[in-house]
Amino acid sequence: MRHVISVLMQNEVGALTRLTGMFSTRGYNIESLNVAPTDDPTLSRLTVVSSGSDAVIAQIVNQMGKLIDVVNIHDMTLGEHFERELLLLKLKVPTGAYEELRGLVDSAGARVLDDSQTSFTLELTATVKQVQEFMDRAAGIARIIAVVRSGALAMSRGEQVLAHETGLRDSA
Repeated sequence: MRHVISVLMQNEVGALTRLTGMFSTRGYNIESLNVAPTDDPTLSRLTVVSSGSDAVIAQIVNQMGKLIDVVNIHDMTLGEHFERELLLLKLKVPTGAYEELRGLVDSAGARVLDDSQTSFTLELTATVKQVQEFMDRAAGIARIIAVVRSGALAMSRGEQVLAHETGLRDSA
């Protein structure tokens, strides 16, 4: 099963290397990885997507928790959460397909960044499934020239947040 795991980590040289090294030395695959600073300049939040049985994911979370730079971890798929991905897509639009592509863009809520036929570039923020479906439909209309995807980002629903004190906690 696919799991989205959020990790709060210290901004230290080599921290990301240690985390990804833990995956590779144990034979785990990272399907997507996103890292960005938080509001605290000493911490970064990682979102890691990996697949495996519940036992494998539990082992991954346990092993990550042992890394010195890891402050907190939460498997987002264990509770209600928001999950989104950013897509930047560049297409070459064949003659006569421009209006059909614009219709797809509008129906999906995508934003056009450059609308020339030779370099039609757009952005879409949606669920991972919706991003893939959009790409499949766009490929049926125009030729895909370039794809940039952020990978999954996730946040718990409600007041709970991944915090550096004690894990998920109330935001109050």
